[in-house]
Amino acid sequence: MTILDLSLQELLLIAMTALGAQVVGGLAGYGTGLLMPLVLVPILGAEAIVPVISLSAILTNITRVIVFRGFVDYQKALLVTAFALPSTVLGAWCYTLLSSRGAGIAIGAVLIGVVPLRRILERRKLALGPRGGALAGISYGFLTGGATGVGVILLSILMAMGLGGVHVIATDALVSTVLGVIKSGVFFWAGELPAKLCFVAVLIGAMATPGAIIARWLSTRFAAHVHNLLIEATIVAGGLILLAGSLTRGSG
Repeated sequence: MTILDLSLQELLLIAMTALGAQVVGGLAGYGTGLLMPLVLVPILGAEAIVPVISLSAILTNITRVIVFRGFVDYQKALLVTAFALPSTVLGAWCYTLLSSRGAGIAIGAVLIGVVPLRRILERRKLALGPRGGALAGISYGFLTGGATGVGVILLSILMAMGLGGVHVIATDALVSTVLGVIKSGVFFWAGELPAKLCFVAVLIGAMATPGAIIARWLSTRFAAHVHNLLIEATIVAGGLILLAGSLTRGSG
């Protein structure tokens, strides 16, 4: 049995991985966009990863915006989004120019680099005013336009701008929704989101609600630092595998 050239086994694997990734995201606050490429690359190819995850993230983030709408800092969200929009378009457009090999190298490098970057940002505890937030938004926009798994950078930017707790989650969700729509628009325009990939994106997005419920149940049973260590080990290992595979095969 196949659906849009995907076997039932592949669909189940994607759905179960998406569920697990959503649980991870609910436990650690990040990790969903970092873990999905490990399964999606062998099935869809590296060049499909950013478009698929960008579209699926819209569904996830819209839910979060609705749930936490009373905690959104609209002023900071508008500032970051306004400056991130042009560079997001540029980053997404640059991604459409990559070959399968180039996309694999880019994704693998991001997966490896985001773990030490997260730790650096945590240690430095930067403070950003409006100008710093605007400049950070420009940089983040380009990264999120052409890569997946960089959401931890946005969280760090918003925290450096003075947000904390649920306000970070709510504001991050709004910014991510708008940028996700813009990114997906670029990918649709470039023909990078055919029906097959849209179906996969919806399947991944549908796992958000059950994943959040499981994460809430698990959150009281495991230490947060254990979650983070396991996630980071998985991310780095997956990034090394993707990078090695892309470097050793010919361009596509």
